Amino acid sequence: MCQTYEQDPSQKPSRRDLLKNTPLGSGGALTTVGLPKISVSEPPATPKPENVLTPEDALTRLIQGNRRYVKGLETPDSFTTVSKALTTGQNPYACVLGCSDSRVSPELAFDENQGDLFITRVAGNFVTPEILASLEYGTAVLNAQLIMVLGHTSCGAIKAAIKAIEKDEDFPGHIQSLTSALSPAVEGAIKKSPEDLADAATRENIRLNVVKLRKATPILSKRVRDGQLKVVGGLYEIKTGHVELIEVV
Repeated sequence: MCQTYEQDPSQKPSRRDLLKNTPLGSGGALTTVGLPKISVSEPPATPKPENVLTPEDALTRLIQGNRRYVKGLETPDSFTTVSKALTTGQNPYACVLGCSDSRVSPELAFDENQGDLFITRVAGNFVTPEILASLEYGTAVLNAQLIMVLGHTSCGAIKAAIKAIEKDEDFPGHIQSLTSALSPAVEGAIKKSPEDLADAATRENIRLNVVKLRKATPILSKRVRDGQLKVVGGLYEIKTGHVELIEVV
């Protein structure tokens, strides 16, 4: 996913030379002076102490929130109750890799408020380099203890990937890149000869991306090994709002 470009060190401009030749180094509106360094070892702000949990407790909290959501018993809250605390920083307890589908809103589905969930979304809920970097930040810097890969029923991206494979259909613009990324899940599901291919492919896609995140080096895999992070899969049922945990071994 990453490319490394090599060149002659003798021809490589120094950092000072680069800064001299850019607006940033010649008195432009933006400068690097005074910018904080982001380190995976820097202590996170804790504006919400209740968000400091174990990975297991974080998962329990997510599921309990979804149960309240399904029953229509959401906890009433407003921005004014947390806005002052969040001006000092953030310490979400869980990250969610979700689909862009407008019918699935993680904050609502898990009955959470501002500052509780660190959410990344892309149609088809799969890992990209940008998604991975964001989740590394959410866990290593902000200390979220849980990542959930959240798929959902009736996923348009999955259906498009099925069409691309079964009917050799091409899609306009960059949509084709989504179907290509989801094709391993569809192909894996087809091998199992399921009655409902869309459901099987959705579940397979969740599993593949959970495994990918658990093994992602250097940051996530180490945190998983050290017991600081749990990566799980979930399936949101559009008709009911219920989130089913997907077993991934």
